Amino acid sequence: MRSTDACLLIVPGWQGSEPDHWQSRWERSLSTARRVEQADWSRPDRHDWPRRLAAAVAQADKPVVVVAHSLGVPTLVHAAPLLPPGKVKGAFLVAPPDLDRPRLDPLLAAFAPVPTHPLPFPSVLVASRSDPFCTYERAEGFALDWGAAIVDAGDAGHINPAAGFGPWPEGSMRLLGFLQSLK
Repeated sequence: MRSTDACLLIVPGWQGSEPDHWQSRWERSLSTARRVEQADWSRPDRHDWPRRLAAAVAQADKPVVVVAHSLGVPTLVHAAPLLPPGKVKGAFLVAPPDLDRPRLDPLLAAFAPVPTHPLPFPSVLVASRSDPFCTYERAEGFALDWGAAIVDAGDAGHINPAAGFGPWPEGSMRLLGFLQSLK
């Protein structure tokens, strides 16, 4: 599958993705990419965010590949049972947060626990060994639960602009490779 064969739904995490974030850059540079907008990026809603994602999938005029970062990952996992069967062809998941960790912001706690059922479509999970919001071992556990292939991003922080990942060309190459693996 080529990027032009799919609707690439960009699903940012808490507070959205700023203009320099790799998700925003991909949204601007990939003709079939569009962001799933949330009512309030600062106050995530465990029920509304997945419903908005499901609505965006239903409205897509092409097969869908979801590109989720941070809180966007559990948003997708919570949305999975709401998605039209067969419409999502794959998911590219990056830097999921561990919502079971101590001292979690109460705004995010509503997304816990993160479902552990396998996703009904192929997925790849890119995880960092130095993510302040999720250990690599926990990310490996998520990948195993969801049936996702795991990609070790090395010492990459939260894989966001603060960690030096604005353009993220390696991520672009991983996404394109993942798309090529889909039918």
